[in-house]
Amino acid sequence: MTFPIFLELVEIKAKTASILPFFIGLCFSSYYYDSTHIDLVFLYFISMVLFNMFVDAWDNYNDYLNAKDDLYQKQTNIIGRENLSLKTIKRLMFVLFTSSLLIGLYLATQVGWPLLVMGGFCYAVGIFYSSGPKPLSSLPLGEIFSGFTMGFMITLICVYLNTYQVFSWQLKELGNIALISLPNTLWIANLMLANNLCDLEEDEANHRYTLVHYTGKRGALILFSMANVLAFVSIVCQYFFGLAPLSVLLTLLLIPFIYGQSKQLWQKQIKIETFPCAIRILALGASCLVLTYSIGLIF
Repeated sequence: MTFPIFLELVEIKAKTASILPFFIGLCFSSYYYDSTHIDLVFLYFISMVLFNMFVDAWDNYNDYLNAKDDLYQKQTNIIGRENLSLKTIKRLMFVLFTSSLLIGLYLATQVGWPLLVMGGFCYAVGIFYSSGPKPLSSLPLGEIFSGFTMGFMITLICVYLNTYQVFSWQLKELGNIALISLPNTLWIANLMLANNLCDLEEDEANHRYTLVHYTGKRGALILFSMANVLAFVSIVCQYFFGLAPLSVLLTLLLIPFIYGQSKQLWQKQIKIETFPCAIRILALGASCLVLTYSIGLIF
């Protein structure tokens, strides 16, 4: 296995979905709580990326084994297309998973049992997302679990690690973190929704009945657009509720760009042509949010 193939197997290009919610949690911890533990969150960052790599490799592995469509298995899935050794992939996944888990267990000894609960939930979602008799990704739940786990839980864990000595589990505090993480939660869910929009026929051929199967393409496109609108509403609310600096409102300048990308997806749902629209919305939207939040912290 060459290094470029390894990067494709673990879908390194999709790591924006986990890295940027982490940085939002770091910014919020500094701005709202005035508390950071760089040593702890650095270890968490490594563990998070390793587990995310495992999940994407695990997803490709299970999709390959469970494929009902020979064309998908042999030409679309990277394992069949590159004729990769299943034994090598299993060893790789073991190293990624074990390394991530050991770091997580060490962090739990430093900050307490709540991290075990939160981490355990994330590990369970990652494992069962593409495995088991009814993988989450093949059900109309994939968008909810991916958005919640990667958008909200990654941010929550980051905030907890930075503030564990003063962290409160009151609903108000959790609501604040939910609002701060909502744009990423929605954009990550939209990434999965756009993927399922473009893969509807292929998914149905492989007996994967995602949310788009039940809403139809028009219904899914309406949900996609509503999520983008709600993401910007939540950014405005973050400032007015005192959870973010004024500079985050500069993210609203992206509205014309995101409208244009959404319009392209409405016009046609073709994986190679318009799925990147959802990737661009997530990457640019989340990056701009982190950047504008950081500007407010500095000035």
